[in-house]
Amino acid sequence: MNKIINNYRYERKFYITGLDVIKVEKIIDLTPGFFQEIHHKRFVNNVYFDSSNLQNYNDNIDGLSKRKKIRIRWYGDLFGEVKKPILEVKIKNNEIGKKLSYPLSKFTFRANLGVQEFLKIFANSELPEEIRHMLSFLRPTLVNRYSRKYFQSFDKKFRITLDDDILFYSSNNLYQSFSLNTIKNYNSLILELKYCSKCNNNASFITNFFPFRLTKSSKYVQGIILFKKLKCNL
Repeated sequence: MNKIINNYRYERKFYITGLDVIKVEKIIDLTPGFFQEIHHKRFVNNVYFDSSNLQNYNDNIDGLSKRKKIRIRWYGDLFGEVKKPILEVKIKNNEIGKKLSYPLSKFTFRANLGVQEFLKIFANSELPEEIRHMLSFLRPTLVNRYSRKYFQSFDKKFRITLDDDILFYSSNNLYQSFSLNTIKNYNSLILELKYCSKCNNNASFITNFFPFRLTKSSKYVQGIILFKKLKCNL
């Protein structure tokens, strides 16, 4: 079993409107810490899982100190063969969180992929029994996809990710699969500052520089809210 555990860290999210990527990158370039772009820009795809009553979503909305988020993540094309999917269990304890990551068996993602087929993917993967048991009570609730750029401070203690082209796919509750109903988060960007708990005292030098709105809402929560509003307007 190849499990990867990230140590507890902070993830400060900033919701940005009215600025394009180029302008935000210029702000990052001037930010204390001498940030430089690392890695290559790539598309990130996520399938989120939750209970039938959206327990993880509601825990976040209610501001519970201990909450979690479960997703499958991969990079590149959204539809088609997924060669290196990763199951991620994100655990939040107040303002800090950690991530458990498990490689999954490859599969083909399509719009009508249902909960039973996801259970087969989990069954064909090497997962701890407690994780497999947890997943048996969950269903796919949302897909999102976005383009991500990566930056790192000169001392390598802080990382910034910048996401745009944010797209959400809804879940078909009747068939427990995904429909092609989509919402694009136009004219908005998400910037995240990530760092270990030991660096928290120095983080304000960076966060105070940003002219952006700090948010506690995750993309998963934002996506569910957007589709709830859409249903109310129908």
